Amino acid sequence: MTVEIKQLLSPGDVILGLRASDKRAVLRTLARHMASTLDLSPEEVSDAVLKREELGSTGVGNGVALPHSRLSAVQQPVAVLARLKRPIAFDAIDGQPVDVVALVLLPADSQGIPLNALACAARTLRDADVLSKVRRAADRDALYAALTAPAG
Repeated sequence: MTVEIKQLLSPGDVILGLRASDKRAVLRTLARHMASTLDLSPEEVSDAVLKREELGSTGVGNGVALPHSRLSAVQQPVAVLARLKRPIAFDAIDGQPVDVVALVLLPADSQGIPLNALACAARTLRDADVLSKVRRAADRDALYAALTAPAG
């Protein structure tokens, strides 16, 4: 089953111009957003995301990070995407600072769908045209449209 970005991300889950001093601050802010959206404890979400990040950086290169975590309270994959005001160090695989961060929360106990959800986010943000539009978007609506517009 192929997952589409619209299934993970609503227009309200796009943050433009997020100010953060470091990776931890970004992850905590995005975890708080997801916790309020899902009616979960901000600490539970934040702790899970930070624990996963300790296993290895989720900075995938080209200024993009895809932090993610599995939580038993999450029923279906969900995401929040932030374009940062200023790029930050993220220990990315290419050593470059990150300015686009998509936090993906996944159900703890399902099989293929979580991986499809993560692959969907990665595929979307790996597209040079999409990423360029995300970085140029003037507002939240334009950023969401850049992410969800059909390829081609």
